[in-house]
Amino acid sequence: MIFSLFRKKAEASPPVDVETQLAEAKALAEAGHYEAALAIWGPLAHAGNARAANNIGACFVGGLGVEVNHELAFKWLHVAADQGDPVAMRNLAAAFFQGKGCTQDYQAALDWYLKASEAGDAPAQDMLSWMLLEDDVCPANPVEARRWAEAAANAGIASAMTRMGMIFHNALGVERNPEEAAKWWAKGVEAGDGDAMAMLGAANHMGLGVERDAFRAYVLLVMARAKASALAETFYGAVKASLPEAAHADAEAMAQQILAKGAA
Repeated sequence: MIFSLFRKKAEASPPVDVETQLAEAKALAEAGHYEAALAIWGPLAHAGNARAANNIGACFVGGLGVEVNHELAFKWLHVAADQGDPVAMRNLAAAFFQGKGCTQDYQAALDWYLKASEAGDAPAQDMLSWMLLEDDVCPANPVEARRWAEAAANAGIASAMTRMGMIFHNALGVERNPEEAAKWWAKGVEAGDGDAMAMLGAANHMGLGVERDAFRAYVLLVMARAKASALAETFYGAVKASLPEAAHADAEAMAQQILAKGAA
């Protein structure tokens, strides 16, 4: 059985406060001592602790303290998700989405992302909103996509902030609103998202929702490229050409200063 890997250690473990054990295991994992962390998570998972079971599954996914084994990862994640752990629900959804350890099943992925989202998991809300805008993975539902993107954005997920901007920019389930789009991209920029930098740079270049500002547009596009945003390449050449060549060096220096400070 999948649980036999840790059963001997589970039987030998002395009774200790669960939260104390979880904290100890977390500290060990953060220090890179995954085998030691697994020795703690194993008994806890056997005793019904969902977070410990999720963590074991995550270790099998990443080959952390054990060999990569997507089938065992899937089984441990399913155990944890069935026990109500939101992170496990999200990780199980990812397994279904990618077809790792199981048959690829977008509908099952959608269902588990929804459960995790309803349980308050912000990264799951972000992924759910993305799926609900992609016709090739599930029937599009822009109204629900906006609801979950906004929830994730309000929880601090930068990519969701950028998606909110795209929703208003492209009129996905809402009226087109360039000003609202620019506001959300500005939030994404503050949170460090490269695609938000690219889109706000384009908005500054064209004067969509903000005043036209070639210098700021180029600063943002330089920042977006530094963040490896694929969207940046769409606008970079035109934005650079719109700015006097004498201003390029100043804009590039400003972009690097802002990135170094970690804020926009």
